[in-house]
Amino acid sequence: MSNKFIIAGLTILFSIHLQAQEVVLKGKELFGNLEARQIGPALMSGRIIDLENHPTNNKIIYTGTAGGGVWKSSNGGASFNSVFDDYAQSIGVVKIDPNDPDNTVWVGTGEIWTRNSVSIGDGLYKSTDGGANWKKMGFENSERISSIQINPKNSNEIYVGVLGALWGDSEDRGVYKTTDGGKTWNKILYLNNKTGANDLIMDPKDPNVLYAAMWEFRRTAWGFNSGGPNSALYKSVDAGKTWNKIHNGFPKGDLGRFAIAVAPSNPNIVYAVVESKEDKGLYRSDDAGANWKLLNGDFGLVVRPFYFSRIVVDPKNPDILVKGGLFGSISRDGGKTFKNLGNMHADIHDIVFDINNSDIMYVGTDGGIYRSWDGGSTMDMVDNLPISQFYHISVDNQEPYNIYGGLQDNGSWWGPSSSPGGIEARDWKPVGHGDGFRVLKHPTKNIIYSEMQGAQNVWRYDVDKNYTKNIQPLAIKGEADLRFNWNAPMAVSNHQPDRFYMGSQFLHVSDDMGDNWKKISPDLTTNDPAKQDKESGGISVDKSGAETHTTIFTIAESPLDQKIIWVGTDDGNVQVTQDGGTTWTNTVANIQGLPKNTWVYHIEASSHNKATAYAVFDGHTSGDMNTYVYKTSDFGKTWKSLVTDDIKGFARNIQEDYVNEDLLYLGTEFGLFITIDSGKNWSHFTNKMPAAAVHFIDLQKKTNDLVLGTHGRGIIIIDDISPLRQINQEMLVKDVHFFNSKPSVIKEESGFGGGSTELQFVGSNPNSSAKIIYYLKKRHTFGKMTLSIKDQENNEIASLVPSKSKGINIVDWNYRKKAPKVAAGKTFTFGGFTAPRVSAGNYKIVLTKGNKEYESTIIVQNDPGSLITKEDRTLHSKTTQELFNTMEDLAYLVYKIDQNINKAEEVLKKDPASQKITSSLIKELNTLKETLVVTTGDNYVAEAEPELREKLAKLYGEVANQFEKPSVAQIENKEVFETKLNDASVAYEKINNKHISKFNKYLEKIKDTPTEVLSKEDFINK
Repeated sequence: MSNKFIIAGLTILFSIHLQAQEVVLKGKELFGNLEARQIGPALMSGRIIDLENHPTNNKIIYTGTAGGGVWKSSNGGASFNSVFDDYAQSIGVVKIDPNDPDNTVWVGTGEIWTRNSVSIGDGLYKSTDGGANWKKMGFENSERISSIQINPKNSNEIYVGVLGALWGDSEDRGVYKTTDGGKTWNKILYLNNKTGANDLIMDPKDPNVLYAAMWEFRRTAWGFNSGGPNSALYKSVDAGKTWNKIHNGFPKGDLGRFAIAVAPSNPNIVYAVVESKEDKGLYRSDDAGANWKLLNGDFGLVVRPFYFSRIVVDPKNPDILVKGGLFGSISRDGGKTFKNLGNMHADIHDIVFDINNSDIMYVGTDGGIYRSWDGGSTMDMVDNLPISQFYHISVDNQEPYNIYGGLQDNGSWWGPSSSPGGIEARDWKPVGHGDGFRVLKHPTKNIIYSEMQGAQNVWRYDVDKNYTKNIQPLAIKGEADLRFNWNAPMAVSNHQPDRFYMGSQFLHVSDDMGDNWKKISPDLTTNDPAKQDKESGGISVDKSGAETHTTIFTIAESPLDQKIIWVGTDDGNVQVTQDGGTTWTNTVANIQGLPKNTWVYHIEASSHNKATAYAVFDGHTSGDMNTYVYKTSDFGKTWKSLVTDDIKGFARNIQEDYVNEDLLYLGTEFGLFITIDSGKNWSHFTNKMPAAAVHFIDLQKKTNDLVLGTHGRGIIIIDDISPLRQINQEMLVKDVHFFNSKPSVIKEESGFGGGSTELQFVGSNPNSSAKIIYYLKKRHTFGKMTLSIKDQENNEIASLVPSKSKGINIVDWNYRKKAPKVAAGKTFTFGGFTAPRVSAGNYKIVLTKGNKEYESTIIVQNDPGSLITKEDRTLHSKTTQELFNTMEDLAYLVYKIDQNINKAEEVLKKDPASQKITSSLIKELNTLKETLVVTTGDNYVAEAEPELREKLAKLYGEVANQFEKPSVAQIENKEVFETKLNDASVAYEKINNKHISKFNKYLEKIKDTPTEVLSKEDFINK
């Protein structure tokens, strides 16, 4: 065989291979202009970790949050803006470089107030432009960075305190130092893999003097241990070369977490709150830590050291200090006595004093930031920090639909997905207290179920009657006590509206909305007694119930068969019943590659196949940060992993699409990931979506909105994800493909909102424009590309700016045609530039790309809730068009007048002898023009009386923007203005016949060019 034939054969085979090769879209190419919409709320805000103020400018303040990133204020704490959206949202510390405070800011990620629900960090970051941009500076495996100290004389010398891993052993702990601005780091204080630096303080007057609080600690899913023989307070006087314990006067035996502070105005005064079994409390040293004296053991100073270990000393007075705690405590006598701070949200984590006036304070709490102007006596909340921490969310089917959810330490709430003027604080309604978790709407009745931490209360709230009943399942006499997870699971039946499920170690069901309960399972957990110790806390016993373990955590009733119920437990069991609870099968042994006892965080029962379910496992409470997502199609006999390297962070939740079973949405600790091919490829959704922990996902069936409950950035909505359902290999090989879209509805809404101040957060409403969605195989870079809307007669009614990106493109159309041509005048007229709306109907979409045209159709419908009749719509449309035409007739008349005036003035200037002809022409035309448009004044202080143009434009704008038929007065005014324009046109013709014709003859005589007057069509299209 000749080489020619061999080469030809190989070419054909290669071509076939290329044709068969799967096209994969990822990231921006996949999501196009789909964007996240953050709706807050901010009235309950969220946990603040750290506050840092600028050393010389009291207007600038930074805050690090538990799960909402870093925020910056440039107005003295009145409001804050997010500056860290693209990075790990769990923050440990923010530090401003004292040598370059306007530009250089450091952030250590990973929350340091180590409760059971904390997120994790992924390293150290630096900004050199005041937070606009960030660069990672190492410590990727640190998990939690507690402290950053910068030499005020040398920005290259920086110390970092690493608290380290919460859930496991780690070598990445202790105190680190750099002398080259962060290029390289040396570990200068390390004890062991269980003990981290929970605080690091630099002497404000001697950068060689450092204090390091070392804390031995460990949290598990079922317990917490604070303290041990390695917890200690160390001091270095040689820039970290050597360290010594400074415990003279401290309690003997094992210690826990320290809170430490050096008085800025007198560094010999050092305060420390010591966690210990005996003699715990506030200690003071007046000799820079050489000796300590116990001053105070008040409850407010020693409560929950793992959560409250921050002391802040007034920058000017060493005897004024504030201690974080349940309510926050302030002393004005050097620590001898304390009183509570003013009324605000409980759980105080950090405090800063204003650099110029110590009566001004900023306080970070579990419920956001508060400000005080009177030394902490009264507190005022910052209203624009949407950093609420949702555990779960759900949606209903109202229009607009409502979103329900529970928050970390901020109760349970429900609010709308849209509201006139935007979604304001007043739109949110409470439906629970404490730590709020699942909140569910009854499918058919105006009843809401909500719960409080550990099922301490399970409320059934009748909204119409404003009546609440506690419906918590109770243990039956003689049977085992019930174990409810802190985040206890609830579920509403897909088949029986009054059926309601709850999980302890048993699955409970009620068929009368919680009035009566029955168990329909045995203990579905491992029931491991070693994981049921209630004496959690270590040195400081902490019996909150947050560590209750071996419990059911997730319940999923099949949407296709009410007898199929899936249950997942926090100790790793995946149980399923196919007979309504009579028999159960634990399928976890069938899952390959999953570590034993890994927490089952969520099970999703398929809407497409009753044998199919998805299970998400979270191992981070065992120190396992890997992602675990599995799918079964045979009731758990076999499971397949859906994890790829594209996914970042351990997973919390998965949502299957209701229409396309290959389309899945996954929430992880670092954001939202989406697959369109059943998990073969995942893409990180980042369009206006911060890298926040996504704890729960729901899909609203009517609107196709993806609703996310984040643990740090509130509720986030991606409006109408339906285009993602249509992506397939057939369309991906096309040069251009238009997506099918549901009819676009012209909403007839006009309400009053906007009651919030400029300092309050307002969630944005969904965009109500029509969406034109198309796919481009390649980015359009050369040649002309246009996008037009045409009617059925092929007349262009709107020209849009096309998006030219490779992949999915989305262009908005506001249902408007082209605006009328408006007559030129001295002042601006508003209504005249209104574009009329189109009528309901079918319209062509024409995309012109080079010399090729691609067409599609868009359907426009009237608001189904409208009360306007067909006859009224017809009259409205007819009147609007007539006013539109009158506007353009007036514009053309004024244009002709102006052209003749300009020409006459030009000739007069060149030829004074023409005065006899030109002056009378100019005068007559100006006199007529003054009746048509405003020719003097401005739009504000010297506003002239409106003329025909202003009156006509105002009427046109009013009629064009309304939906109902025009009023009698509007019709009468229209007729008056039409008559005036007709009279003006007649007057112009008289001037034309008498003066303009004479002027034109004069131009011929002097051989000047004639007056240029375009045809009306050319003028309108100009």
